[in-house]
Amino acid sequence: MDLVRTTQAFASRAALAVHHHPRRLTAAAACILLGSAVAAYGLAPMAVPDETPVATRIVTETVALSDLGDQLSALESRSLVLSSQTQTRGSDTVDSLLARLGVNDASAAAFLRKDAQARRILQGRSGKSVKANYEVGAAGITQLSSLTVRGPAASGEQAETHFTRITISRSAANKAGVEPWQITTEQTRLASQMAMANGYIRTNLFAAADEARVPDAVVMQMADIFGSDIDFRRDLRRGDQFAIVYETPTADGEPVSWAGGAGRVLAARFVNQGRTHDAMWYQDGHERGGYFAPDGQNKARSFLASPLAFSRISSSFAMRMHPIHHIRRAHLGVDYAAATGTPVRSVSDGSVEFAGRQSGYGNVVVVRHGASRSTLYAHLSRINVRQGQHISQGQTLGLVGATGWATGPHLHFEFKLDGKQVDPVKMARNSEAQSLSAASRPAFEQQVSDAQVQLAAGALPPIDTAQLARME
Repeated sequence: MDLVRTTQAFASRAALAVHHHPRRLTAAAACILLGSAVAAYGLAPMAVPDETPVATRIVTETVALSDLGDQLSALESRSLVLSSQTQTRGSDTVDSLLARLGVNDASAAAFLRKDAQARRILQGRSGKSVKANYEVGAAGITQLSSLTVRGPAASGEQAETHFTRITISRSAANKAGVEPWQITTEQTRLASQMAMANGYIRTNLFAAADEARVPDAVVMQMADIFGSDIDFRRDLRRGDQFAIVYETPTADGEPVSWAGGAGRVLAARFVNQGRTHDAMWYQDGHERGGYFAPDGQNKARSFLASPLAFSRISSSFAMRMHPIHHIRRAHLGVDYAAATGTPVRSVSDGSVEFAGRQSGYGNVVVVRHGASRSTLYAHLSRINVRQGQHISQGQTLGLVGATGWATGPHLHFEFKLDGKQVDPVKMARNSEAQSLSAASRPAFEQQVSDAQVQLAAGALPPIDTAQLARME
């Protein structure tokens, strides 16, 4: 108790001293600390480390290893189960395919050569997916357990929606006179998964798409979607950008290149010269599916901007010097420069009024679009339609050529209104665009909201002047 009272009294006197003499106490504390620091500085260098060597000794003992022979024998007798995967190539043989898979199995190779169904693996289109399951035994000897091949479906109604799965497996029972291999062939529906890509334009659309690893089929769809808004030959600028969401077909969960590498484009955004163009695929049970802007306007007009997906106008609707007759006369159509064999598509729904040969036009197709309008496609190297046939907008009706009065391969295209030639480019730009019905609006607006979230996530930042210079 005395110690407690003493401590309390000392604390009270210290608090009273601090209250009456704060400056003196602060100065005193500073002097004490400074003196301690100097003392420490002066004494520290005088400390001498202990350099007494530590005694060490080396102990060597012989360790007896247990006999590993049994363990090594057990490891050698145990086989490894492995798998490998590849794609077929146009130059493949049975031996080269198995070698690339890491399989050296003479029995499997012999079966693949002689069986008619198994030989289909290397027939037809290359790029089929091949997966091998095999065992690796003693001395690296391999034995194929199964081989699964996924490729295009046989031609017919299922060609675009299914794939062929061929499975070759080793039979469990290997009796004398019984084939050790079993083979099954199935037609299975393709599935799809969603993919997203984006990129900047440096030179042209195809180069940017290649850099972003976008399939050509997607690029063609994107060009069609925005064809009425953007001239991809003349309007593109360095620094333009795109973001796109599309379906990619899969076989057993794996993307497949032989199915075109892409399904339908679901949503797309293209920023051209600072202006943003958006489009979304929409279809309900009552209306024909199509691409629409966020405001509900159909991106596809009643007439396409051009009968060629990618084209360059070499001669417009105007007066010109005729390249063969060498006289100045009106050119009552539009010429598109393109290589021989380039697909030519109908610019709108209609019926084939004429398909055949006409003097200066060479191979020509005329399509009737209602009572007052028709289109003409001339100098074709091949005609793919017949007279009286109904065709849809975008359907291929022939191939570019140089038949008739033509100095080189190109397409001559005419648009007639009430039997008189008019400028096809102006007619396409002024053609009607359909809009959604009021009943479809709620579902469409929800889909637009979801699509714009995806496109915003895939959007790239704008490029400034310095970055544009580095693109050159």
